[in-house]
Amino acid sequence: MKFTGSSQYVATPDLMLAVNAAITLARPLLVKGEPGTGKTLLAEEVAAALGMPLLQWHIKSTTKAQQGLYEYDAVSRLRDSQLADAASAQRVHDIRNYIVKGVLWQAFTAEQPLVLLIDEIDKADIEFPNDLLRELDRMEFHVYETRETVRARQRPLVFITSNNEKELPDAFLRRCFFHYIKFPDAETMQRIVEVHFPRLKRELLAAALKSFFDVRGLPGLKKKPSTSELLDWIKLLLAEDIPPEALHAHDDKVVVPPLVGALLKNEQDVTLFEKLVFMQRHNR
Repeated sequence: MKFTGSSQYVATPDLMLAVNAAITLARPLLVKGEPGTGKTLLAEEVAAALGMPLLQWHIKSTTKAQQGLYEYDAVSRLRDSQLADAASAQRVHDIRNYIVKGVLWQAFTAEQPLVLLIDEIDKADIEFPNDLLRELDRMEFHVYETRETVRARQRPLVFITSNNEKELPDAFLRRCFFHYIKFPDAETMQRIVEVHFPRLKRELLAAALKSFFDVRGLPGLKKKPSTSELLDWIKLLLAEDIPPEALHAHDDKVVVPPLVGALLKNEQDVTLFEKLVFMQRHNR
């Protein structure tokens, strides 16, 4: 089993090497990078390329590790115990009826190997990664309510993404293979755009990429535009039939591109960019 890329995802050689290293080592692949660089999409494309089902666990600030294993619905059991009908009374006697299986349980007991995505792990509490150490390492966990141990039938291919919002514990990092997705250079970005817009005219593609990297390269930006925002912007340019000439000045100076709200997402960055354009025009 080896990942060699896909027609829908531009994977660099070092990224493909990282995926295959994680497969060989049977360890989770921890993927970091700027938001919008395709970390989540990577798991989806690897699953599709290898013909494996995909389970996704999107982490929030309130997510607890236990939720990935199982949850005991004590409230439902109490409610059923207060009902007089025979069906509810019979249901109450088996506590398994009130165990809600989490994503990890589903992954461990799946009939075939699958890809498990734990998305944006850095959003959760700092103890969240530590709480999953044993389960991800040994591929098993204990259900105290039923006194059973759930063991993985086969080890899932685990992808863990992080936007670097907080540091992850060293003990957790030791159990992962790590890869940082660097922001694409102009050549790689052109390949990415061509995958999504194969019929895009060369003139518009060149103008859009130059304008995008001009915006992204502005010093002091609070939030630099990402790959996904570039793709959204190009989609809007095509929808509005914006010509390439509207993206740059005749003297090759930087201009405020049309629909810039797809690239810059706060007023400070828009003001900063407009100031740069103003200064260039008056320093000729």
